[in-house]
Amino acid sequence: MLVATTIMGLAIVGLMAGLSGATRNASRLRDYDRVVQLARLRMNDILADPKAPRNTLMQGVFPPELVGGLQSGWRGTVTLAEKTPLGGLGAFSLDRVQVDVWWISNGQRRTLSLESYRKRELGQTDTE
Repeated sequence: MLVATTIMGLAIVGLMAGLSGATRNASRLRDYDRVVQLARLRMNDILADPKAPRNTLMQGVFPPELVGGLQSGWRGTVTLAEKTPLGGLGAFSLDRVQVDVWWISNGQRRTLSLESYRKRELGQTDTE
C-alpha cells in the first residue's frame, strides 16, 4: 500500500508540473494573440487614413482594459517608398507603413513589427 501511494504521489506531482507549464504557455500565447490583433487594428487605422503624416513618428499606449491588463503600446511611421516620376493628373506615390507594437511580459519587453504598403494619389500640397 505504501509503494502504491508513493507511485501515485509521483504521478500527481508530474501531472501538476505539466499542467503548470501548459498554463504558462497558454497565457503567453493569449498575450501574443492580443498583441497581434492590436497591431492589425492599428495598421488598418493608419492604412485607411490618407492624412496620416509622413516621416513623422506616431505613437501611443493601449488602455489596459483593452488588452486585459497588459502594459503595451505602439509606434508607427509612414514613409515614401516610391513616387511616379511625372506629376500631374493620376500621379501617385507608394507609401510604406510600419507599425511596431510592444508589450511587457514576465518583466521583459517584447516587440512585434508589421509592414505594409499603400497607394496614394498625390495632391497639390504634395511636394515630395
